[in-house]
Amino acid sequence: MKKILFASSALVAVVAAGSAQASEPIKLEVGGYMEQWAGIADQDVGERKNAFQSDTEIHFKGSTTLDNGIEIGAVVELEGETSSDQVDEQYLYVNGGFGQIRLGKDDSAADSMGITAPSVGPVGVNDGDMSNWVDAYLIDTVRSSGDQNRATYYTPVLGGFRAGVSFADDSGKNGSFDGDVTDGSIGGYHGDTAGDGMNIVSAGLEYNNDFGGWSLGLSAVGENAGEGNWYGLGTNVGFGNFTVGGSYGHTEDDYGLNERDGGFGDGVELDAFDFGVSYAMDAAAISLTYGYEEVDGEGDISAVDLGLAYTLGAGVTWKSSVFWFDQEADSTNTGATDLDGDNDGYGVVTGLALAF
Repeated sequence: MKKILFASSALVAVVAAGSAQASEPIKLEVGGYMEQWAGIADQDVGERKNAFQSDTEIHFKGSTTLDNGIEIGAVVELEGETSSDQVDEQYLYVNGGFGQIRLGKDDSAADSMGITAPSVGPVGVNDGDMSNWVDAYLIDTVRSSGDQNRATYYTPVLGGFRAGVSFADDSGKNGSFDGDVTDGSIGGYHGDTAGDGMNIVSAGLEYNNDFGGWSLGLSAVGENAGEGNWYGLGTNVGFGNFTVGGSYGHTEDDYGLNERDGGFGDGVELDAFDFGVSYAMDAAAISLTYGYEEVDGEGDISAVDLGLAYTLGAGVTWKSSVFWFDQEADSTNTGATDLDGDNDGYGVVTGLALAF
């Protein structure tokens, strides 16, 4: 009997080994993008920040499909220029009929699934790029904890619906929390230094469907970072060559806003929204987007962006933006952020975006 069991076990091991070797080895593919921008800007307070901006990433991707149909792969995104973390994102993923699992340093489910107003230019009112050119406070309806070592699960798409949930344990390998908002942002996690032990739970629900003449996209996302939370809603409706949409985000008073890192202080809440319309025809696209954010007790900012995009060839797009902003600080402002004074201005940015 023992001989039979031994022989059976050996046969199973040989079959399993042969099955494992039958799948193709992982082969890396190289891709990424390069964006080079030139612009002019003028503002009431301070000089222009610069005349040029660039953003480049090299992406390494590879995957293999096992005999049982499950796909396993890896993604590593290398920053072209940075003063801190050279690797932007790196994670392992597993795809199957059950959905997708991601493990590694990646955006949260809420960040990945949030829908905002359509925008085709290089400077959107809701993506933080405006603060690269002027001293404008960041309008943000999809606030995120940034790239973290986390576990994320996405369900399969069922009738146009998909859900996602992420968990990160900020206990030492995720990066320290940076609540310093002097750069116009609210908090964030940077570097691979010691964290503060907060659990970060993120979730999202999206719906995307095409009805043969028009399309609809909806999202409901949110995140809890142990001391507070934020949530947001977004929608885009497409009909013909037009896309119309917008989003809303609310940040509770303790989500990365407390005084430990030079933030606002407890009791501050933020409300932001954007809406816009885009029109695409052949190789050209144009968009007009408006954004607004109010910081309780600190002030508010509104911004408008006219974006243009024209596809010159495969992977080559010329983009331009004309933007304007108006920022007003309340009399009770603490001076802890870029909202510590009134400011308004405008800018014009143009350049090329390459995808490879």
